[in-house]
Order: sequence, then C-alpha cells, then structure tokens
Amino acid sequence: MAKKEIPLSEKIAVTTEELAVLLSCGRDNAAKIGSMAEARCNAGIKNLWNVAKVKQYMNDIATE
Repeated sequence: MAKKEIPLSEKIAVTTEELAVLLSCGRDNAAKIGSMAEARCNAGIKNLWNVAKVKQYMNDIATE
C-alpha cells in the first residue's frame, strides 16, 4: 500500500522542519515557539509538534 501524502494544513502533528514552514521562520525559532507553546510530542526518537497547541499559543500572544 502506497503512503498517502497528507497536506501540511491538515496535519495535527508536524516535524520541526514542517513547523518552521507553517510559522515562516527558521528551524531554531520554530523549536523555541513550539517549546513555549508546550506542544512537543515525543514519538520514539522523533520529535513532533502539536499544531493545535502552537496555533492557540500564537493566537494568545498576538497583539492587535
């Protein structure tokens, strides 16, 4: 069975590189933001980031 590619906008957890793309920043800043959002999910040796938590954190810190 072929692996189905899920669009980035539909993923609930992403890698650090994918998080950087979502946030339009570098890998280091994406990891910092993910950590501040307490969104890290350890999946064995792979670190993933909970997209919903990062989005909520970004909405919470956003200023008008």
